[in-house]
Amino acid sequence: MTAAPLPRVLGADPRQPITIAILAMGGQGGGVLVDWIVDLAQQNDYLAQATSVAGVAQRTGATIYYIELFAQRHVRAHGGAPVLAQMAVPGEIDIVIASELMEAGRAMQRGLVTPARTTLITSSHRDYATVEKVAPGNGIANTAAVLDAGYQHAQRFLYDDLQAIAKSTGSVVSAVLFGMLAGSGELPFEEAAFEATVKRAGVGVEASLRAWRAGMAAARRPMQREQAADPMATAPRPLPASAAAPQVEPLRARIAHELPAVAHAMLGAGLQRVLEYQDLAYGAEYLDRVTRLHQVGLRCGGAEHNHAATLEAARWIAVAMAYDDVIRVADLKTRTERSQRVRAEIGASADDVVGTVEFFHPRIEEIYGLMPKGLSDRLDAMPPVRALLVKIIGNGQRVRPHTVGGQLLLQGLASLRRWRRRSQRHGVEIAHITTWLNTVQDLMASDYRLALELVRCRQLVKGYSDTHARGQSKFDQLLRAAVLLRGRPDAAADLAALRVAALADPQGAQLTQRWHLLGLATPPTTPL
Repeated sequence: MTAAPLPRVLGADPRQPITIAILAMGGQGGGVLVDWIVDLAQQNDYLAQATSVAGVAQRTGATIYYIELFAQRHVRAHGGAPVLAQMAVPGEIDIVIASELMEAGRAMQRGLVTPARTTLITSSHRDYATVEKVAPGNGIANTAAVLDAGYQHAQRFLYDDLQAIAKSTGSVVSAVLFGMLAGSGELPFEEAAFEATVKRAGVGVEASLRAWRAGMAAARRPMQREQAADPMATAPRPLPASAAAPQVEPLRARIAHELPAVAHAMLGAGLQRVLEYQDLAYGAEYLDRVTRLHQVGLRCGGAEHNHAATLEAARWIAVAMAYDDVIRVADLKTRTERSQRVRAEIGASADDVVGTVEFFHPRIEEIYGLMPKGLSDRLDAMPPVRALLVKIIGNGQRVRPHTVGGQLLLQGLASLRRWRRRSQRHGVEIAHITTWLNTVQDLMASDYRLALELVRCRQLVKGYSDTHARGQSKFDQLLRAAVLLRGRPDAAADLAALRVAALADPQGAQLTQRWHLLGLATPPTTPL
C-alpha cells in the first residue's frame, strides 16, 4: 500500500480545539501519555484539559482519557476563557489513540472514529479480553475485521506492533504511542518539543526516548495493509529451532517422513506442547496417535481433502494429551517467566518484593486424580476420609507462592509430573482419547467429512475442575451424536451445527434445542 495521505494541520484555525481520545488498559502508561500531551501543549502556548473515565478492571474495560487543546493566542486576542468539553463526543474527535487493537475496535464501535475527521493510531498486538479467554473453544476476536474497519472508518489509520517495539527498546507502549503521535505530524508542534517533553518527565528518560524514536519511525514508514494469516498455508516447520534438542531429532524425522507437509507446522507445535507437558516418550505416543489416524485417512480419501483430518488431529490430539490438571497448574504458577511477567506488568524494580495470591478450587475428583487408581478407589470407599477432604478443599485454597510454605506446596505438586502417567486421572483421560479416536477412524471409512467434524469437536474440552467437566459432558454428547448422524447426507454439517450450539452457551440450552431440531433419537444429558 502507498504511504498514508499527508496530515491535516490541526490548530490552523485557533477558534477550534484539538480533540484527542486515548484508550488504554491498566499498566500500559495511559496516564503518563496524557501527562506528556498536556505538558507538550502547555509548554507550546496551548491550554490543555484532560479528563478520564476509568475502566471496570484491567482487561474487562479500558480507561478512556479525553484531552482538549486550545490555542492561547486566540484567548489573548479575544479575552475570556474557552469552555472545553469533559468527555469524548462521537463524531467530534480529531485523534484517537489505542494501546491495543481491540480497544481501537471499541473506539470505532462508540463512534469516536469518523472518516471525515479522525486519525486512528493503535498498536496491532492483542491482550486477550476475559470474554475471549473463558469462551468454550476459540473465543479470540477477529483481528482482520478490526484492521479492515480501521481503514473504513478512519481518515488516517496508523498501526504497528507497538508492544514488540516497546519490548525491544526496554520501555512501555505509551512511549511508543507518543512517538507515533509525533511521527504522524498531526499536532502543530515540532519534533524537538516532543523530545523535550519526555526529557522533562525525568523518569526512565533514555528508554522512553528510544521507544519514542522507534514510534516515530514506525509512523513514518509506508503503511502495508496486513492480511489475515492462513493457517493452512503455513510453511512446513516441524519444530521451532529452540526446541530442537538432539534427542528430539528422531521425532522430527518421523514428522518429515511419515506425515504430510501440510500438517508439519501444526505437528511441530503439537509435539512441542506434549514434550513440554511430559517427556520424550509422551511425544512419541502423540505422533503414534496422529500417524494411525493419518494412515486410516489415506485409505479413506484423505489426500482428496488435503489431509484436513490429519491437520486437525495434529492440533486437537496435542491439546487432549496436554490436559490441565493440578500438576500442570502448579507447574505453570512456579515458572520463572511467570514471575518475571507479573513483575513487568506492575512495573516492579529488581529490589521490590512482589507477592501474589493464587486461588485453587479443585474438586475432590482432582485430588483423587493425583493418586494411583487403586488408592483413590479405596479412599473413595471411606466416607469419613472423603468428607475430610471435601472439608479441606471445599472452599478453595489461597496459596502465596512468594512465601516458603506456598512455594514448597506448589513445587511439590509440580514434581508429581514424573508419576502423572500412573495416576487415576491420566488413565481416565487416555481412555477417553482412545474412545474418541477409535470413533473418528470408524466413521472415516464411510464419511470423511463427518469424521473431520468429530475431530474438531474436541475444542469443547478445556480447563480443569468444573470447567473441564462441563466441556467433556458436552463433548460426550457430540460423540454420541456423530454415531447417530452416520448415514445422513448432511451428517457433517449437522454435527458442525451441534458443535456451534454447544460452544454458544455454558448451560447447553442451544445444544438441546439443536439436538431436538435434528430429530436425534436420544436426548442429550444436561451438562454438569
